[in-house]
Amino acid sequence: MPTTYLSPGVYVEEVPSGTAPIVGVGTSTAGFIGLIPQSTSSQTTPSKSKTTEASSSSQATSSVTPGYAAIGQINLCTNFTEFKKFFGDFSPSNAAQNTFAHAVYGFFRNGGTRCYVVKVTSESELNSALESFEAIDEIALVLVPGQTSTTIQTAIKDHCQKLGDRFAILDSPETVDLSSPTLVETLKPFNSDYAALYFPWLQVFDPASNSQIYVPPSGHIAGIYARVDTQRGVYKAPGNETVLGAVGLKYSISKAKQDGLNPAGINCIRNLNGNIRVWGARTLGGDANGEFKYINVRRLFNYLRESIDEGTQWTVFEPNAPDLWARIRRNINAFLFTVWRSGALFGNTPEQAYFVKCDEETNPPELRDLGQVVTIIGVSVVKPAEFVIFRISQWAGPGAS
Repeated sequence: MPTTYLSPGVYVEEVPSGTAPIVGVGTSTAGFIGLIPQSTSSQTTPSKSKTTEASSSSQATSSVTPGYAAIGQINLCTNFTEFKKFFGDFSPSNAAQNTFAHAVYGFFRNGGTRCYVVKVTSESELNSALESFEAIDEIALVLVPGQTSTTIQTAIKDHCQKLGDRFAILDSPETVDLSSPTLVETLKPFNSDYAALYFPWLQVFDPASNSQIYVPPSGHIAGIYARVDTQRGVYKAPGNETVLGAVGLKYSISKAKQDGLNPAGINCIRNLNGNIRVWGARTLGGDANGEFKYINVRRLFNYLRESIDEGTQWTVFEPNAPDLWARIRRNINAFLFTVWRSGALFGNTPEQAYFVKCDEETNPPELRDLGQVVTIIGVSVVKPAEFVIFRISQWAGPGAS
């Protein structure tokens, strides 16, 4: 309603600008699920061996160690000290707990800053934990360290694909036959552009046993994702990165051996000139995943979709008219311009890098009658330089005949 002015004077009023800037969402918060069998879940710390009954988030009753988070309870951890407070330290007597702790420690060691962590005792509780993760929009990476069964990995992949705003990091089996002609089939459980798999396991120092042990790489890799996202951006492929904390590998992978694994989307971790490096950046399935065969492309699309989704909620129930369409175009164009300036989109100009179309053509009367507003967005994504080729030949020099 227009304001009624009754007395002479000067009136200063605040007028809404009509803009609602789209803010990019986070891309590196991880969701850790530790699968610790119930028979050993109370053995996390030898000095705390007594157990108590606690209700999990799925209303199941599980045995837990006093002082620690209940089974199924999700806690936010911003450093390894907080993880130890909720879930226990490295454990010489419990291999599953030790693997879990090393994964989270590797996450923070390699650049991770925030993760939601939950401990479960069975696959059924794992499914409940994944359902609880659905309510936490901040989670962008999901992993269950050390779990390599197809059932569990499929559940993680399906969870990420269903929500469309997160990515699964999977571990390969610890022990394989490198000479097997079916090595690819052994390592690759399925094709998915919402997941990446890493091989082989890492050798790290274990403070619990004061020796070197092998641990699954997923926690360390999640930390590398976070590190690359912070230093460069989600558009940068998380490859050719040093794995901090790793002193060796379960298997030494040669270039010839990787030639058979990389096309299938099995990302190898290799010892190159004394450095343990991630030497792959493909989604699980590789070439079979078409335009989403690279991890950074999938994660960039996840970022764009989630950012635009959260940043345009104000449009719901607004009058479906040209004024609304113009505001949508303006806001999304402003957001994509920022993304282009960061180096995530290919093109010398914004017009070459992206387009946004929301007008009478995309919103004809029949769609408006259904209450729909349709916006078409196109982006030109930067692909990683996976194969760097220098062609060298002899040259006789200037003036040679």
